[in-house]
Amino acid sequence: MEQLDLFSTINNSDSEHEEYIELVKKLNHFAELYYSKDEPEISDYEYDSMNNRLKQIEKEHPDWIVPESPSVRVGWKAEKGVLVKHNVPMLSLQDVFTREEVYGFVDSIRNEFGEETEFLVETKIDGLSMALRYEDGELKLAVTRGDGITEGEDVTMNARQITDVVKQMKEPVPYIEIRGEVYMTRKAFESVNAKAEEEGKKTFANPRNCAAGTLRQTDTRITKERGLSLFIFNIQETKGVTFNTHLEGYEYLRRNGVKVIENCFKCRTADEVWDAITRIGGMRGELEYDIDGAVVKINNLSDRSKLGNTIKFPRWAIAYKYPPEVKETRLLDIEVNTGRTGRVTPVAVFEPISLCGTMVSRATLHNQDFIDQLGLGLGDTILVYKSGEIIPKVKDVNKDKRPSDWKAYKMPDCCPVCGHRLVRDEGGVDLKCVNMMCPGTLVNRIVNFVSRDCMDIKGFGTEYIRKLAGEGYLKDIADIFELKDKRDELVDKGLLGRDTNTDKLLAAIESSRLETPADKLLAGLGIPGVGKATAKELIRTFGSIDALSEADRETLITVQDIGEISADGIFNFFRDEGNMTLISRLKALGLNFAKAEGEVQGSSLTGLTFCITGTLEGMSRSEAEALIESNGGKPVSSVSKKTSYLLMGADAGSKERKARELGVPVISLEELRDMISKG
Repeated sequence: MEQLDLFSTINNSDSEHEEYIELVKKLNHFAELYYSKDEPEISDYEYDSMNNRLKQIEKEHPDWIVPESPSVRVGWKAEKGVLVKHNVPMLSLQDVFTREEVYGFVDSIRNEFGEETEFLVETKIDGLSMALRYEDGELKLAVTRGDGITEGEDVTMNARQITDVVKQMKEPVPYIEIRGEVYMTRKAFESVNAKAEEEGKKTFANPRNCAAGTLRQTDTRITKERGLSLFIFNIQETKGVTFNTHLEGYEYLRRNGVKVIENCFKCRTADEVWDAITRIGGMRGELEYDIDGAVVKINNLSDRSKLGNTIKFPRWAIAYKYPPEVKETRLLDIEVNTGRTGRVTPVAVFEPISLCGTMVSRATLHNQDFIDQLGLGLGDTILVYKSGEIIPKVKDVNKDKRPSDWKAYKMPDCCPVCGHRLVRDEGGVDLKCVNMMCPGTLVNRIVNFVSRDCMDIKGFGTEYIRKLAGEGYLKDIADIFELKDKRDELVDKGLLGRDTNTDKLLAAIESSRLETPADKLLAGLGIPGVGKATAKELIRTFGSIDALSEADRETLITVQDIGEISADGIFNFFRDEGNMTLISRLKALGLNFAKAEGEVQGSSLTGLTFCITGTLEGMSRSEAEALIESNGGKPVSSVSKKTSYLLMGADAGSKERKARELGVPVISLEELRDMISKG
């Protein structure tokens, strides 16, 4: 987040003034995470509460308002991809939180235009705003909201992958721009997260984050695969066609196959508007997607034009935000589950309650730190709410109702599936089972082991692994290299397809066994804190997996980027009897345990770290990483003060800005090659 230089000139002796400055900083930080990184740290309700306090202070002290205040910002500056100028601003809506505010808005409009004024009340979809521009009926451009005023990001290629996006209007006009909300159904969201968990990747916090991240990433195949959806809620601008009301515009769009907001109620009085808001609120548990409120807008477009906009909001619409529904219930048990990645997660089991129209009886407790923050014990009366209208969460504990025999809950030291002692994950927050033979983690460990960054066994997909594990052919990763001895059985059972397909996969396994270098084998073992880059550094330092297995903690800590937690994880891994039995099997099967003889590595980039951003001309990112590594350098995924250089190609993103802010030199691919040749 950019520093607010103006703050240094403000008199900080006033505590309320200090509170205001702190609110601006925090809200800008949370907004950047929400809009630019799709990684919110707090709930919408918590953000809205802080924002309301900010507005209250600014109302009482208008002379304190700074240009960086969220009250004068619409969205967030677009930083990714190609930027596009907005033809029509994509403004926010004024949020309201009480019945009185809704009645005040309706009454003010009726006083202005008369009692016959029509209002529309619609569901407010919790997604990412996008505008679509059509010329002569053909889709020409799709753009995100960005900063809402000046520019957004061109996402046309990804928008074309969304089934709900109409590519050609049936009744074409010279020009029309429409605005809608890109979202993800709960079913699609659960499918994406399930796949990510299977592959050992980071899961998304909620459907909105997943939709935003999907629309703004670079691989259109991923966009198509994840199944985004779209509702259109406004016509921004037209040429060659006019409408008198919002509903007339909807009728035109429907005739052209465009999916518009499906829950829209026409009202005239404040009571009718409130009834519609209440009705939509009651639907939240039944809808297949998340909503974060209800929108109240004027139907007549001429009246809208007369009212106009503020710098941030249209004066003809508001958004009512539903408060999160919170209920008390009694904690019956805490279950501890081992996931496919080995992460052990505590889950609260409580007396069933109804939230947002659905019955819930379970909620994640994340880790021991979260449990300690709540001060949680069995028998406690807990407060449960739904985050994003879908995920139950434990908010607090009612300590006044605590049982007399209460004890603070502590998670077990051993895996609930295999009994293996648990270890702290990198960062010291989560507990993990690192037993490579644990049934609870078997499939995911094998998926990681055969992946491109590890053994790179082409064609060995998750479904094959599940089948083979289910039939007892795979009990650990070493069994992969003995499948060739069961070739005829596999063909007879059709587990890998017919003869040709089975032989093709077995050949890929054999090729991997003979050709995969030691660092990729090491990365595939699932040692805590040892990924692709760390594995390379360890093999470069010790020369072999055997030598690494004999290293003590003190020696491990001397390796670049190995801290105490990682050192403990590596040391303990090679002191586990089960793990060493598996290592011995892999070695006996002929896998590569040492750096290849005669492997020549240049030294011109030794001790230097490189972060890569943008598209490099004539070279893929993986090829650039290999070039850096082969000359002694180290690729890193993010820019920090310790980064030696930012290697930048075309269409660079926010990493360039961060590098320049931190004073990290920015170089081209040609300059990198010069460094290597002169070294």
